[in-house]
Amino acid sequence: MTATIATRVRDRAAASPEVIALREKDLGIWQQVSWAGYWRTAELVGHALLALGIEPGDRVAVHSDNRREWLYADVGTVAVGAATVGLYPTNPVAEVAYLLQHSGARVLIAEDQEQVDKALAAGDLPALERIVYVEPRGIRNRYDDPRLLAWPDFLALGKDHQERHPDAVAQRMARCQPNDVVTLIYTSGTTGPPKGAMLTAANVEFAIQELIERGGFASPPPSARDSVLSYLPLCHVAERIFSTWFGAGAGVCVHFAESIETVAGNLREVQPTILFGVPRIWEKIAAGVQIRIDSADPIKRRIGGFWLRRADWIGGVLAANAGRHTAASRIVYGIGWLFCYRALLDRVGLREVRYAASGAAPIAPEVLRFFMGLGVPMHEVYGMTENTAVATANRPGRVKVGTVGEAHPSVEVRIDELTGEIQTRHLGTFAGYWRDPAATKAVLAADGWLRTGDVGEWVDGTHLRITDRMKDIIITAGGKNIAPSELENALKASPYIKEALVIGDRRRFLAALIGIEPDTVGHWAQTRRLSYTTYADLAAKPEVVALVQSVVDDVNVRFATVEQVRSFRLLPKLLDHEDGELTATQKLKRSAVLSSFDGLVEAMYAKESR
Repeated sequence: MTATIATRVRDRAAASPEVIALREKDLGIWQQVSWAGYWRTAELVGHALLALGIEPGDRVAVHSDNRREWLYADVGTVAVGAATVGLYPTNPVAEVAYLLQHSGARVLIAEDQEQVDKALAAGDLPALERIVYVEPRGIRNRYDDPRLLAWPDFLALGKDHQERHPDAVAQRMARCQPNDVVTLIYTSGTTGPPKGAMLTAANVEFAIQELIERGGFASPPPSARDSVLSYLPLCHVAERIFSTWFGAGAGVCVHFAESIETVAGNLREVQPTILFGVPRIWEKIAAGVQIRIDSADPIKRRIGGFWLRRADWIGGVLAANAGRHTAASRIVYGIGWLFCYRALLDRVGLREVRYAASGAAPIAPEVLRFFMGLGVPMHEVYGMTENTAVATANRPGRVKVGTVGEAHPSVEVRIDELTGEIQTRHLGTFAGYWRDPAATKAVLAADGWLRTGDVGEWVDGTHLRITDRMKDIIITAGGKNIAPSELENALKASPYIKEALVIGDRRRFLAALIGIEPDTVGHWAQTRRLSYTTYADLAAKPEVVALVQSVVDDVNVRFATVEQVRSFRLLPKLLDHEDGELTATQKLKRSAVLSSFDGLVEAMYAKESR
């Protein structure tokens, strides 16, 4: 029988039925689900889908925040040979319409009234036969669409089918083949409509074996003794690894954050042992630490400031020593643990973290060193949807800050001699883009090499360093090739800067559009008795402009003259996914931002040309 997440959850339920698999808050209390309960509900979902006529190869969409039902739907869908299609909770109606229409999903599992309304407003979706809603508030007895089905009724349908056909799901599982598509993961669409990457049962099994069983991540590998906090969108490949695949493959216990706004509090409650975050999350936690110390009483502020400076030194030692302590740094850290770091890490929820990873986008080395100095074992990793998020990782004791690490044992990585593009090849390479053979051919060579679109270089012949996306490379009017991401990440390492977009293609010099971090800049303004009303009002303050100018000046001295930001403008608003300026994973859509703020860009260059 082909191994899938469904067979792994089933087998784990048989081997450890009473061990806790999932935890989710309900009315302020953490509710527990055992492995037996996990599989029991996932199997019911499978039977319900069979009752609705789902055939192998069909698509089942899930539009929800992170919760137990997402995993039940994912595992149950795979069990009956169908493919899961995840939608971001923040997807607006137009994107929901595109994803449901393009995927041809026959069943949609929607979390609540908000997501149901989006589906109902999406227009003509001939393939969509059923909309299962999890939260009944605002829906039951108010909507008369015949496609609607409440979650309890959906499970009851599955229970009835199970009683009449008890072996039906098992029979479907036995028919699964390695090349069967088990999920469509839609890319974030920074340069056009999202594309549905087809991942097969073999792709997912390779990722589980490589990351868990062959030690691609933590050392020792993840196990049932570990716990994670699920808070990033489950339709993203990285969160699927940590929330679904790590659980199925290693028995890791998954805690679901109540919402993205409560992550800080949930981290403190859960104290996970393994934590993955995109750079924006790590930057926000670091900024929160700085605010916490700046807001303390004078004595605690002085003590905290002293030990943060020591942490900066410790982080530098660790970065220079492959992530390993020297005798001196260990002694200093031990003292700091007693006086500061233990309490600080406890308050931010990182006290028990034995392996922390950053991925999905480049992160400033300063941020990594910050956490390493506090005692959080940080590792930058690299992968993408199209290679099942398996490419390279920094290993414990072999960390090179500023790189994304070494290739995993079963992964081939090469850099194109002409273009500098990173290419990968292994058994986790995706099957192609759904209904888009031209796009597939553009990135996937006949011999199995995947063109990632990232530009990189080798460091010491072993570690990979990503310099930028090929499409983002800036060529100035003087012919100089500049990778903007390194400069942007250096700016975003400041707790006062949330977004930075460096521009200058075919221009005489580099400029930047900068978005301030409202929490830290707001706190900074309050301590200086600067009154403000809105984000735009705060960003327009001359004192805030001067603050950002000081950050830009500090960053510029680290770069060659031609690579320095000569002019900048502060964005008058927070960038937003619904306005088309960010992807659902909070990545900048460069062309959309430049189009929205074209007047600011032209004003910078017009001023300098006078």
